[in-house]
Amino acid sequence: MKLFNDLADFSAPEVADLLQLAGRLDEKPEPRALQGKVLSLLFLSPSLRTLASFQAAMIRLGGGAFVISPDMSIHGLETRPGIVMDGMAAEHIREAVPVIASYGDAIGIRAFAERRNLDVDVTDTEFNALRSLVDKPLINMESAINHPCQSLADWKTLDDLSVPKRGKFVLTWAYHPRALPLAVPAATLHMAAMRGMDVTLCRPEGFELPDAVMAKAHAAAEQSGGQITESTDPGTATEGAHVIYAKSWSSTRHYGQRHEDEALRNELEHWCVDEPWFANAEPACHFMHCLPVRRGVVVSDRVLDGPRSVVVAEARNRMLVQMAVLHRMMAG
Repeated sequence: MKLFNDLADFSAPEVADLLQLAGRLDEKPEPRALQGKVLSLLFLSPSLRTLASFQAAMIRLGGGAFVISPDMSIHGLETRPGIVMDGMAAEHIREAVPVIASYGDAIGIRAFAERRNLDVDVTDTEFNALRSLVDKPLINMESAINHPCQSLADWKTLDDLSVPKRGKFVLTWAYHPRALPLAVPAATLHMAAMRGMDVTLCRPEGFELPDAVMAKAHAAAEQSGGQITESTDPGTATEGAHVIYAKSWSSTRHYGQRHEDEALRNELEHWCVDEPWFANAEPACHFMHCLPVRRGVVVSDRVLDGPRSVVVAEARNRMLVQMAVLHRMMAG
């Protein structure tokens, strides 16, 4: 494996193989599998789980990792092409990325969306420009429109919980005071569709996912035997659900328009997942979220602290599936 950028690049049997490997490495560790190997980690946006889980994964496999972040390690990176560098940034991304990559056997890059131009973010223009600077195996640790590591961990979590392949998966928008990226909802929708689930996208008006994201998910559902519907009513959307997966994201109707987005979302504070959302769901319906999550804003304490919540298991699975990816990428 030279590139882990999108679950769509893999077949369902290939995903199953990675998940099987993740389970095996959990049960039967291989502490020397990546002995002498180095993973370069470039974080152009902040992280807790992604940073810690990749470092832990490399240590458990016998390798090592180093982290570069403009906020903690270097004196600013310039990313704009053709710029005269007479400002604060001391180094351009075009030199920095190849150098960082050269110190490791593989590289992971995390770079959030600019959230100014929807077309630029949907096509992952900035991340693809970074990819072009790297000649080593590369892992997408989250880009403008994708988060394959999170989606692979979520797939494993669903399997661990024995959620039916044809079960009902509700991806719901939830209130957040800030306009957040589209990467997780786009990747989650595709993952559930690829798994063959009955997927409902629940969101208020104005928070539709982009046409390209929906088309990709519909194509995955058609191939897997799943289906996708949309709803603006949480009560109807969650009926019969096996999983309610909450996530906040920007208004695509007012993408990059901060004041318009705020005006729209500030009328939607009641979109906070609470126990009544599960009234018509399956009795054992699970609550999922990629974390970090704002208590009392995105989800209530009683749901997050209750037996429905599997967010900690999801987070641990990040490490396990990333171990599988790193093993495939560097162990032979």
